[in-house]
Amino acid sequence: MITKSSTLQQLPADLDRERLPRHVAVIMDGNGRWAKRQGMPRIMGHRRGVDALKDLLRCCKDWGIKALTAYAFSSENWGRPLEEVNFLMTLFERVLRQELQEMMEENVQINFVGNLQALPPSLQAEIARSMEQTRQNEDIAFTVATNYGGRQEILQACRAIATQVQQGLIHPDDIDEVLFERHLYTTNVGDPDLLIRTSGEMRISNFLLWQLAYSELYVTDTLWPDFDRQEFHLALRSYQQRHRRFGKV
Repeated sequence: MITKSSTLQQLPADLDRERLPRHVAVIMDGNGRWAKRQGMPRIMGHRRGVDALKDLLRCCKDWGIKALTAYAFSSENWGRPLEEVNFLMTLFERVLRQELQEMMEENVQINFVGNLQALPPSLQAEIARSMEQTRQNEDIAFTVATNYGGRQEILQACRAIATQVQQGLIHPDDIDEVLFERHLYTTNVGDPDLLIRTSGEMRISNFLLWQLAYSELYVTDTLWPDFDRQEFHLALRSYQQRHRRFGKV
């Protein structure tokens, strides 16, 4: 899942390594619009979008960022044309199968979050295989949100906790943020420090609703297939110019 780039291999000199975000999340928006501008079918935008994600993952690893979470397919995306949805499912499966060996070599741990049971069985099998084979890898945690919705994630956490209360395993007074977060999909990754959204849309689209509470937001007009290391550099530079107060003075 990693591609090598000839530019910006090293951390740019104007970035402070000690103040990099530990965890970056991305809403990869604009594939279809990019393809339309190129006079191509929408699916070609998704192909190019995979290349952009590959390079971002490599860049995060090169620059010492320990976690990357990508919004690949939302629970609302099933409403897209059937041909496009089928193409995306096939694309996810093919990329996983082709890139697993390189992810092992690069020490990437991959995890998928969302309602995975609704995905095609063959894709579920590839997801399970890739997660199992990479679970001991430690250089970077790469999380792919697939058939994911933030509201649905919160609801499933509430149901799980309510069941434990009903069974007498916990008391309602035991419920706090720490316990709640243990029932979220992202319990082992932690909250993003920085959320990047491409294509200029000013919304978070049901993504990581709990986890983004104090994340810094960066929106660029660049369409996702054109988001490269130079664009990522600009996002990180903007991040490092901010003062994160977490509600304090």
